[in-house]
Amino acid sequence: MNRRDLGLGSAAAALASVLSSRALAQSAQPYTSAPASAEAQVYLAQVARLRAEVRDDVRAVYEMGGWRPLWTPARVGALGAASERAERHGLSGGDFFDFAGLAADPATADVRTTASAIGYARVLAEGRVRPETVEDLWEMRKNRVDLPGGLTDALARDRLLDWFESLAPTDIGYANLSAGYVRYRRMIAAGGGWPVFPSGLPLEPFAMDPRVPALITRLAAEGDLASDRAAALAGTTTYTAEIVEAVRGFQVRHGLAADGRIGQGTQRSLSTSAEDRARQIALNLERRRWLARDVAPERIEVNTAAAIMVYWKDGRPVHSNRVVVGTPANQTPSLEKPFASVVANPPWYVPASIARSEILPRGPAYLAANNMFISNGTVIQRAGPTAALGYVKFELRDSYSIFLHDTPAKEVFANAYRHRSHGCVRVQDAVEFARLLLSPDPERLANFDRAQASRETRRITTGREIGVRLLYWTAFVDGQGRVAFREDVYDRDNRLARALGIAVSLPRPVDDGRADANDVGP
Repeated sequence: MNRRDLGLGSAAAALASVLSSRALAQSAQPYTSAPASAEAQVYLAQVARLRAEVRDDVRAVYEMGGWRPLWTPARVGALGAASERAERHGLSGGDFFDFAGLAADPATADVRTTASAIGYARVLAEGRVRPETVEDLWEMRKNRVDLPGGLTDALARDRLLDWFESLAPTDIGYANLSAGYVRYRRMIAAGGGWPVFPSGLPLEPFAMDPRVPALITRLAAEGDLASDRAAALAGTTTYTAEIVEAVRGFQVRHGLAADGRIGQGTQRSLSTSAEDRARQIALNLERRRWLARDVAPERIEVNTAAAIMVYWKDGRPVHSNRVVVGTPANQTPSLEKPFASVVANPPWYVPASIARSEILPRGPAYLAANNMFISNGTVIQRAGPTAALGYVKFELRDSYSIFLHDTPAKEVFANAYRHRSHGCVRVQDAVEFARLLLSPDPERLANFDRAQASRETRRITTGREIGVRLLYWTAFVDGQGRVAFREDVYDRDNRLARALGIAVSLPRPVDDGRADANDVGP
C-alpha cells in the first residue's frame, strides 16, 4: 500500500461531498439525451481533454446518462471500496484513484471520476498492457467488455462494487494466484519477507555448513518447512535428512531438479526476494487478464514456462504430461488454436530455416543416415522409430508450423530444464495421450491402433475440435495450493515488467542437461 492509499477514506469522503454539492446544483437542469444543452457542452469539453484511451467510453457513459452528474456519495463510497480491493489483483488503488486530486477541482470532478472508473475497469477486464507489445507472437482470444454499458447499468442498479469484482477473471487459477499475491504482500509487510540465502559453494545433503540456519528460516517463510519443525531445528548447522526433504519440496515448486543438492540454480531461487516473487505473481495476474474468460470445457493447455501440459475434460484437469518446448532463441509462441486430427507415424517436412542451417550443411551422408531425402527443394524425413516427430503428430490449424508431437528423445523429459525444441511442443507419452483423446470413439481409436501396429502413416480425425492454448505462466498455484514459480526463460517477465514500470530481479535459468548435437527436431 502506498501513501496515496493511506488517506483513501477521507479523500473519498471529500470527493463525495464535492460531487454531491455539484449534483444538487445541476438537478434542476432538464433531461436531454443529445449533446445540445449548455451542460452537455460543458461535459463534452471536459471529455475532450481526457486521455485518448478512455475518452470515447466516458462520452458514451454520459450519453447513456442523459448528460447528468453521475457520482453521488454512495457511488463514490463504492468506488473507494473497489479501489481498496485492487491489491487482490496485484494492483495499487492509488494508481487509478487520486480522490484528493479529483476533489481539488469540483468543476471537472464528475467527469474525471468517471474516467478513473473506466480506466480501472479496463485494466481489470483486459489488462494494463497490450500483449502484442511485449511478446513477439501473441495470438489468443482477448477479453472484450462493454465498459460504458456495464458501468451505466452498475450505477443504475447500485451494483458498482459487484461490477468491478466481475471484470477480472473468476476462474480458480486466477483466484488462487490472487490469494497468493495477497499472502506474499502480508508476509512482506510483516517483516520484509525472508532473509537472503548466502550464495557460495554447493551444499550437499548431510554436510555441515554455517548457512543451514539461514536455510531453515528461508524454507519456513514459504511453508516448505513447517514452522514448528523449523523452531525445533533452530541453531543446527547440519544439513539433515528432514531439511533435505524440505529443499526437495522447494525445488519441485520452482521447477528445479529435486535432488536435495543446493547448487547454482537452487541458490539463485533461494536468494530471490519476497518482493520480487510478489511482483512476479503480479505480472502473471496481468497475463491472465488479457485472455477471454470463456474457455472450452475440453482443451489442452501448455505452460511453456514450466514445460508442462494439462488436458482438461468437462472443465476439469484430468491428465498432465511433461513437454519439451522451444529454446530461448526459438521460443514457443503464445497461441490459441484448434486441432481436430492426429497423424500416426508422420513424416517430417523440415522447415527451410532448419534445413539450411542444421541439415544440408552436413551433406548427403547425414541425410541418408537419418532417413531423409529432398523433394522439390524440401527436406523430408520418412516416418520411423528415429523420426523427429516420433509416432504421432497433433495437427493445429493455422499455427505457424507450431504443433504437438512425439519424439524419439525420451530422456529429455527427465530433465528439469526442457526448453530444447525449435518451437514445437514435444509430448511425453504422446502415443498414449493420442489414445486418450481418441478413446470416446472406439472406431477411431482402433483405426489409430492399427496404424501404430502396421507403422503406416494415417490421419485420424478426433470427431471434434479440441482447443490448444500455449501459455506462459511463470507463477501459478500448484495442486497442493502453493504458489509455484518458474524461471523467466523467454525474458517475457522482464519485458512486461518494463512495460508496466516495475523493477524486478528474477533468477536466470540453469540448464541441467546435455545438449544433443543431433537433435534437430521441430
